[in-house]
Amino acid sequence: MRARGLDNEEDPKLREECGVAAVYNHPEAARQVYLSLYALQHRGQESAGIATADGKTLSNIKGMGLVADIFTEDVLAKLQGDMSIGHTRYSTTGDSALLNAQPIRVESTKGLIAIAHNGNLVNLGNIRTRLEREGAYFQTTSDSEIIVQLIAHSKAGTLVDAIADSLSQVDGAFSIVMMTRDRIFAARDPRGFRPLSMGVIENPDGPDTVVFASETCAFDLLRAKYVRDVEPGELVMVSKDGVTSRRYSTGVKQASCVFEHVYFARPDSKIFNRWVQESREEMGRQLARESGVPADLVVPVPDSGVTAAIGYAAESGIPFRFGLIRNHYVGRTFIEPEQRVRDFGVKLKLNPVRNLLQGKRIILVDDSIIRGTTSRKIVRMVRAAGAKEVHLRISCPPTISPCHYGIDTPRKSELIAANQSIEEIRSFIEADTLAYLSLDGMQHACAGDTGNQFCVACFTGNYPTEWVDVDSILPATASL
Repeated sequence: MRARGLDNEEDPKLREECGVAAVYNHPEAARQVYLSLYALQHRGQESAGIATADGKTLSNIKGMGLVADIFTEDVLAKLQGDMSIGHTRYSTTGDSALLNAQPIRVESTKGLIAIAHNGNLVNLGNIRTRLEREGAYFQTTSDSEIIVQLIAHSKAGTLVDAIADSLSQVDGAFSIVMMTRDRIFAARDPRGFRPLSMGVIENPDGPDTVVFASETCAFDLLRAKYVRDVEPGELVMVSKDGVTSRRYSTGVKQASCVFEHVYFARPDSKIFNRWVQESREEMGRQLARESGVPADLVVPVPDSGVTAAIGYAAESGIPFRFGLIRNHYVGRTFIEPEQRVRDFGVKLKLNPVRNLLQGKRIILVDDSIIRGTTSRKIVRMVRAAGAKEVHLRISCPPTISPCHYGIDTPRKSELIAANQSIEEIRSFIEADTLAYLSLDGMQHACAGDTGNQFCVACFTGNYPTEWVDVDSILPATASL
């Protein structure tokens, strides 16, 4: 995995990696993928792309920026075909440039292939070197292209066998959609790190439209019915003959990313067979059970702390109020006019409701603390608005290790919980009390009755795969 630290303190939240979508058998496939990406925009705001195919040709358009800004009516009109895949990206690997925007389209010995990938691979170095010795020419610095090159160089007789062979060689996190001129493929890594769901749009006059997306919230815009998740280690193919499936890997322990439920996914999505809203409310309830304190109001840090705060308020009986109002129209590119205006960036995004906070004991609920700088600014803001006490409650355990599977986390040296005790963190952020949700409490809340097993490496430092130190994989000069 090649991750970059968040050198900018403007918004030191963990950032999601990407969102993918695919549509098979729809007369306006590109428009359906556009709508899917619009619903998945929270998973990446850096670049977006859509590829379409009509059985004979394969077209691809991508650009930097938001989905709605790139894909105007005129642009969508150029994307003809009844099948399509799409991608919205926040860079965690490869240079932040149009070159690495996806889908990536490659002409290979197995034909023309377009791929969109969510996640990060961890065993790239040796594979890339071997492929280059075999004559592979890489167009990008993205690890997604390695999968296509493995397919192109596979000695398997059929494309399906070549894809299965290639996926069995890579390790790490990947939920991918691929498209040739006449077929669509979808696959998840054997541990099921990243989500990928399948649905259908029922057509009374012919075969149903088959759709895939990183989150089920995309299906709602398409009026598609959720069918099931693509299983870990499964490769699904959709063609004129229907939907077929094969397992390219079995017997690997599930390690789905728990942060999808803690923070990344939309609360109206069903991820790993569990509604995110239910997980977050239960995390808040469990947080109240574990670390309740007398208070007057439960106030979320919007938007990430809202659902957990609802659960906390319901369990504790303390009233829930929106004591902080978020400005949704502030872009990430705003530059502070002077360094001495230390809290200006946070004030642009959040504003306290003074008449609610004045003289009150406040339970402030957020999903995580990464560096601690933003939390301190928010605590100061609430206190400056007149709060008598500020008790910060975090709906996951302390984040002590970076992610190697596609989440943009700072290095360990920059994670406050990796270097300070909870009491030291409390002192730094200037809260009256600070408490995190326990590891067991979080896992129980996110699993429900699904039996899901999660990757919790960011909280424990125990990784489900072998990995190489981030800095040793990508030279510093090539990272952002």
